[in-house]
Amino acid sequence: MVHLPGRIVAGAAAAAALATLVAPVLPAHAAPAASGRVVASGLDNPRQLSIGPAGAVYVAEAGRGGPGPCIPNPDDPTSENCLGPTGAVTKIARGAQERVVEGLPSLAGTGGSSAQGPGDVAVTGNHIAVVIGFGGAPDARATLGEGGALLGTVVAGRIGGSLAKVADPLAYEAAQNPHPAQLDTNPTGLLARGRSGKYLVVDAGANDLLQVGKREATVAVFPDRMATAPWGATLPMQSVPTDVVEGPDGAFYVSELTGFPFPVGGSVVWRVVPGQEPTVYASGLTNVTALDWRGDTLYAVQLSDAGLLNGVVGSLRRVVPGATKHPVVAGGLFAPYGVAIHGGTAYVSTCTIAADPIPGACPDGGEVRAFALR
Repeated sequence: MVHLPGRIVAGAAAAAALATLVAPVLPAHAAPAASGRVVASGLDNPRQLSIGPAGAVYVAEAGRGGPGPCIPNPDDPTSENCLGPTGAVTKIARGAQERVVEGLPSLAGTGGSSAQGPGDVAVTGNHIAVVIGFGGAPDARATLGEGGALLGTVVAGRIGGSLAKVADPLAYEAAQNPHPAQLDTNPTGLLARGRSGKYLVVDAGANDLLQVGKREATVAVFPDRMATAPWGATLPMQSVPTDVVEGPDGAFYVSELTGFPFPVGGSVVWRVVPGQEPTVYASGLTNVTALDWRGDTLYAVQLSDAGLLNGVVGSLRRVVPGATKHPVVAGGLFAPYGVAIHGGTAYVSTCTIAADPIPGACPDGGEVRAFALR
């Protein structure tokens, strides 16, 4: 099944719906018209992207898990996710791709499904930082032993050198639990604050935005809302934030996947000014996983245009501030996730839900595609 970040499942009915999501989706919806130029392939669950010096593109790969130890899949208790050192970061430059970071921890099920591992990467000069996801209660990390010690953390160092832990969002959630619900952590989005040693991290499990590293603080907590399910029921829905970027105005902008029932048009982009309550910058989006700016224009990736209960064919959108309708820049993308913009080109990771090739959708595994922006 698709592992979706954070607190997304509420009750047995939700779990059953998610467990049946992928199998019917692949043959029925896995052949949208391929668009854009493929600049990297064969990636293991590619997630967020970053632009480095000379326009090089870096993509975090959540990996394919490994031989274990294993823990129950938080979205499907009948299966397990197993640990392995298969998380990575790939650099894309001059028509070639190269893994420049390897050996990071990854938790995944069979074939690399439900992967949690490196979720985002930030590159500043020759310095690289990576946030590594987890997805579950903080105390479960200890059961994975030494090999899982970096799950739920931020690691950093020089490109080409060894990386060391510089922040531990999982430990912050265990100690603080800013969102007053069950303990749950899955850091998925990362923003480096220059070379200050401070980082902003979006925790999709804890529903918050944190400052971590040299100084720790809760920057924002994203509220639950009520949502209407496809069958008409009104249900509580958690925010499930996924990415954070700095805007041209100096504020921070946070994307939102939403939790179950993943309603079409139910996602918002939050504008965050530290010390103030988050405000809505734009609404009417669906299952947003990533954001990036080009000048004064914000772009967003929708993992699913029809809502996650109806598959994982999504799009890249141009966000219109204050609006509820947002133009399609690139549509028909299978399981898109991250976006990074350099000049007039948007780079989008696709096929982000399994490490193995998917016939009819992702025959070469995870990809990064390039799209010209008008």
